[in-house]
Amino acid sequence: MRVATLVLTLLLGMSAAHATIDIYPLESDADRQRFQVLTKELRCPKCQNQNIADSNAPIAQDMRDEVHRLLVDGNTDEQIVDAMIARFGEFVTYRPVFDRRTALLWLTPVLVLLIGMGVVIGLVVRSRAQASLPPRTLSLEERQRAEDLLK
Repeated sequence: MRVATLVLTLLLGMSAAHATIDIYPLESDADRQRFQVLTKELRCPKCQNQNIADSNAPIAQDMRDEVHRLLVDGNTDEQIVDAMIARFGEFVTYRPVFDRRTALLWLTPVLVLLIGMGVVIGLVVRSRAQASLPPRTLSLEERQRAEDLLK
């Protein structure tokens, strides 16, 4: 009885695992490799930061189907990515193109780095300038006030 239960459990588990595997028949290993690379480079709109190869969302399934269809039709990688961007928006790429809309996205790290370097250089120059000044001596009046405060 236990053996039958074990065999039945294994068979059901294998069929469930087999049902979750998506099979996209392609003619060559190069096309299979292109499909894998493209599905790992395209982001799922629903899952935010998960690629469509790893996502179980229905929209990711639709996107994988579309990538497969476009691959079979003979489109280049650029044409496939452009088609996905046209259909789902710029968000589906992890590396958006540099244009007027994304300039701030690309330039912000550079601006922050330049501002940070400017602050560091300013602090170094100021500290060197202060270190090169002769030590300040107290006047008689200041010295008397300090002594009064210490008493």
